[in-house]
Amino acid sequence: MTDTDTAPVLDRAALDARITFHEELQIMEVDFNDVHFPDSATVNAFYDRLEARIAATGEEKWFFLVNLNGTRIDPAAWTAYSRRGRALNLAHSMGSVRFDASEETKRQILRAANTEAFDPNLFSDRTAAIARIAEMPSTRRARVTHDPTYTTADFVRRIRFDPETVIMDVDFSHFTFHHSRDVNDFYDHIEERIRATDRRWFFLVNLNGCEILPAAWVQYAHRGKRLNEAASLGSARYAAGSETEEDIRLRAESQGFRPNIRNTRTEALALIEEMRAELTKDT
Repeated sequence: MTDTDTAPVLDRAALDARITFHEELQIMEVDFNDVHFPDSATVNAFYDRLEARIAATGEEKWFFLVNLNGTRIDPAAWTAYSRRGRALNLAHSMGSVRFDASEETKRQILRAANTEAFDPNLFSDRTAAIARIAEMPSTRRARVTHDPTYTTADFVRRIRFDPETVIMDVDFSHFTFHHSRDVNDFYDHIEERIRATDRRWFFLVNLNGCEILPAAWVQYAHRGKRLNEAASLGSARYAAGSETEEDIRLRAESQGFRPNIRNTRTEALALIEEMRAELTKDT
């Protein structure tokens, strides 16, 4: 669940001009030529757009061809670059090949490859990189239609409304969103329950132990933003140092929302009371 608040970091048209799909080769080509990543917000903006463009193709799997000529990744951006790249590869790559990296970027990638145990597939030019992709086996299947992972009963017990405090309590604890179908099924249920109340609510979201896998992130962000715009008086989340918390904080930098994450339920409730006071002050 997201709250719109900040502007995107990079222009969408400029990002789109750097992303090309070669359907006949099953390649997504990404042009990082002379791109400077000074911080994690810039990294997240680029990777948000990559995820959205892949989702728009309707095809989950692509070979990645990455032009690193003149690419600069500052230390402040490297953790986000590595984390978002790894997540994108896990969700959508049949193999990634990079070419024309500067010496500094090459060293960063090689260090990461040694630490994270992946093949960097670095080549000096585009022709050699494409030749390497031609050697890789395609793992595409027929267009995937995900079967439901959960039933309505799995969602019902995770949503509670408190009319006195005007809080909708959402329990995502120890729940896994495997793919977009899981996201849509759960959010369809939430929206239906809210429509029945015919009012807006503060959202209190328990993210302890929640997992949002890479194949689910685009739809999770989209449905969360839509729900907040339609029905939220304000959202507060709580999670104790989870991977999901870190991912939400990273994506908040570029997707236009405040993460509003606290360590405990008590702290999240206190944040809701601050939001309530602000709303009261404005009326």
